[in-house]
Amino acid sequence: MTTNNGRSLTAPELEGAVWKKSSYSGDSQGQCVEVADLTAAPFAGQRGIRDSKNPEGPALLIPKGSFADFVTAVKAGEFDI
Repeated sequence: MTTNNGRSLTAPELEGAVWKKSSYSGDSQGQCVEVADLTAAPFAGQRGIRDSKNPEGPALLIPKGSFADFVTAVKAGEFDI
C-alpha cells in the first residue's frame, strides 16, 4: 500500500485507472492481481497494483520501470517461488 499525505491510498482514488487482470488468471475467482497504468497527476508514470477480490481496498504504486524489471526477473526465474 502506498500513502497519500500520510493516509492510506485506495484503488478508487486512482482516477482514470483502467485495471487489467492477467490472461493467466482465467475466469475463476482465485487469487489474482490487477495492474493499471496511471496517467493522472500526481501518480502519472506509475503502475497501480490491487487485489482483484478487493477492488475498493489498498493499492500498491510502483514506477513503471521498476515493474518492468520485476516482471523480467520473474520470467527469468530469479525468484525462488
